[in-house]
Amino acid sequence: GGHEVICFTAKWWQGDFQEFEHEGLMYRGIGTRSEDALTTPFQVANAIRKTDPDVVHAVCQNPLWTSGAKLGALLSGAGFLVDWYDPHDATGVVSDWLRNRAIQGADVVVTPSETVETTVRERGVDGRTVRVIPTGIDIDRIKAISKAESADIVYSRRLDEGANLETLLLALAEFREYDWNATIIGDGPRRAAYERQARDLRIDDSVEFVGELPVEERIARFKQAHVYVHTAEYTPFDHDLLRALAAGCVSIVEYHQNSSAHELVVHEDRGYTATSPEELTRRLAAAGELEHKSFDESFTDFSDDVFLEAYLDQYRAIRS
Repeated sequence: GGHEVICFTAKWWQGDFQEFEHEGLMYRGIGTRSEDALTTPFQVANAIRKTDPDVVHAVCQNPLWTSGAKLGALLSGAGFLVDWYDPHDATGVVSDWLRNRAIQGADVVVTPSETVETTVRERGVDGRTVRVIPTGIDIDRIKAISKAESADIVYSRRLDEGANLETLLLALAEFREYDWNATIIGDGPRRAAYERQARDLRIDDSVEFVGELPVEERIARFKQAHVYVHTAEYTPFDHDLLRALAAGCVSIVEYHQNSSAHELVVHEDRGYTATSPEELTRRLAAAGELEHKSFDESFTDFSDDVFLEAYLDQYRAIRS
């Protein structure tokens, strides 16, 4: 409590009002999403300057906005923190230059994983300014949710080009001597191709594609399942993997250079890494030997409260 937060954003709501309050946050519109222009950084900087903030916290998605946030922090004498998380809306030489200038001038750059931290360092950011803060989970909510009917093995991700679900399907085909079933949560442009692959491998009677599900339903299925598998080639941070670990799942992660998922399991007794479908099959067999759980207390260090306090610590450090 005691913190006043104003969220500057492109105006995404209907109506002629430029600001509104929701759940203690003030949202203030600057232009619209379709109107980004060369004047945008100056509009953002001017709006920030007028509020006289202690800290400016920017999301490094749109380089014009990030540049404006940096300028606003400079004009108002505020600390400047940047979140670097996902792929970015704008690409190109100018966008990259603006983005790099902003993060190189930040007091602190926050990443969700060591894998993403490496990306930031490669852009010329001083490693002493980078902090890794894993995205938090609602531990109390996970503990309270009741189990829902689910398969033994669960996979949860958007089914796009980076999903790499074929590795799991190939491993499951080799795993057919065991009595197993699998649930695939998620939708996307590759779903039909993956469903076809399951039929071609003759495992479609054991693999159920359930589409997108709300967070609560996903957690309920994780609590019933025994194994969570992650095979995606690109993941800044796998929020569902962390939820599944807290929900008691044994977790198997296929290692990829641009995925941070292995960081969550590499030091865990109930976590495995794999580098091929064959190794994934062996890991699935090994996972079956471990006891079933529906909650794991050891992941309380990833709670939302710990996550928020980590950010507050950064704000305090910037201001001191």
